[in-house]
Amino acid sequence: MSSPIIQCQQLNHVYSGKVALNDINFELDAGEPIGLVGPNGAGKTSLLSILSGFLRPTSGSVRLFGHPPGAAQLIGKVSALPQDARLDPSFTLIEQLVYYARLQGFTTQPAIQEASRVLEALSLTEAAHEKPGVLSHGMAKRAAIAQALIGKPTLVLLDEPTAGLDPVNVRTVLSIIAEQSSATTFIISSHDLAELDRLCQCILLLENGVLQTEKIHINEQQSATQFITLQMESCPALEVTAKLEALEGILQVTNPQKNEFVVAYNAELQPSMDLQLMQCLQANQWQYRQLSHGKTLEEKLFFRE
Repeated sequence: MSSPIIQCQQLNHVYSGKVALNDINFELDAGEPIGLVGPNGAGKTSLLSILSGFLRPTSGSVRLFGHPPGAAQLIGKVSALPQDARLDPSFTLIEQLVYYARLQGFTTQPAIQEASRVLEALSLTEAAHEKPGVLSHGMAKRAAIAQALIGKPTLVLLDEPTAGLDPVNVRTVLSIIAEQSSATTFIISSHDLAELDRLCQCILLLENGVLQTEKIHINEQQSATQFITLQMESCPALEVTAKLEALEGILQVTNPQKNEFVVAYNAELQPSMDLQLMQCLQANQWQYRQLSHGKTLEEKLFFRE
């Protein structure tokens, strides 16, 4: 059995009398991307900064691959992209990435090859000899991510990697993360729950510096009770709820927000509930925008029983 890649025990951080992290305990294994969520001021950036070795904890123990953050043994294994990271405006992308590769121990020619590899992975080959100042915001963000991928690290910590990007660049960045995740574990801090819902398998939720007692898994455990989320066009909510509740196998129907319905059902009694729901909608001439299995991440995080 493999060892956890991150272990935090009784981790605390206090600055200027304010508690940023309060008795944080968790372990993470290598695998699919992991989301880190919470409101502004929850402690997400403080936690990532400690894991990156940029910040020392006030108390507690932190180990990455069995070593303290910033240890020499982690060079090439762990990398980070701080929020709003910028490259030096005085040098071209290829010059800077070659420099960062040399810092990781690459000799000159392998460093050039590695810099070229990450530029190609981020679709930035044509901008290799440009300076950061002439790049669009999306290209500059991708260039910063390229720096974090040098050396094919085992663990990459990304703080708001898609903040401020347009939808096209968001999709590009998420695709790159998904492509790299077979060999690299990503921890991604983000306020975009839909983005994390598509990308991550488990979530860490921070609230006021306190980590929730259990990781939230995107894919629910296999059990008799399953969920379907319906996104509807404008519809009579009370009537829709009543009609759905009358279907065989339905346990509960909730309407957490306008035109959204969460259907809990017994999968053993009605394994084809999605087809039954669609037949009900068609019979009543109600239009839907999306039917998806499971709850939304927002529902799992903030409306848990």
